Amino acid sequence: MTLNIDVSMEYQVEQNASALLVLAAAQTQGQTVLESHLDVANATLRWIDDSDTPGRRVWVDVRGDVLRLTYRAKVQVTRPEITLDPLAATPFHALPGDVIDFLRPSRFCPSDLFTSFAAKQFGHLEGGAKIAALRDWTARTIVYVPGSSTAATTAVETFVNREGVCRDFAHLVCSLARAAHIPARYTSGYGPDVTPPDFHAVAEVWLDGAWHLVDATGMSSSGDFVVIGTGRDAGDISFMETEGAAQPNRLTIKVSRR
Repeated sequence: MTLNIDVSMEYQVEQNASALLVLAAAQTQGQTVLESHLDVANATLRWIDDSDTPGRRVWVDVRGDVLRLTYRAKVQVTRPEITLDPLAATPFHALPGDVIDFLRPSRFCPSDLFTSFAAKQFGHLEGGAKIAALRDWTARTIVYVPGSSTAATTAVETFVNREGVCRDFAHLVCSLARAAHIPARYTSGYGPDVTPPDFHAVAEVWLDGAWHLVDATGMSSSGDFVVIGTGRDAGDISFMETEGAAQPNRLTIKVSRR
């Protein structure tokens, strides 16, 4: 499947600010970036390509106090749809070194606080069947409510409040998976069925020696999701970071199947 991505955004920033952006589609397993164009008005771009995980980062040095950009891409997604249930969990001693970190708690995914719940709720299951069950539990239990959380909301607050947005769904799935001893990472990207249109977040879990996408919101699937980047949680791959204040004037995202 080929997807077209069109992003337009404008932010009011401090005079001559620098912003770190993570919004370009990644050239990674399961997808091929056919075209990718980032245009930023009155700015200098400095790309960073030294990360071991998917995600192209770019420093934008703004001349003035307005960050105005467009990003357009065409991406072919070849990632197959996979049923989770038959997939086996990897024994702890056999996990690759770059996967082990995704078993540990992080700022927005305090998985150690979910250990007892995960054991009681999903302890009778193994591997992919356990992930499918915790995904379905999250989908049934958490209500998608735009504006119901903030950039500081953790998986614990989502669990208690029973509402959130895609970021919160992904954090909770990651927390429950790690609590159940299955590595999980937070992944940002684009999807054609995301409502309202925005940067989207899903979880990825390590089963049968590979990462597999898990979206408890039901808005995307392996075959129609374009990965931007991955990390322990949203704090690792925010689409924009600045030292000073940044106020949005406009943000539109359009993703369509070709």
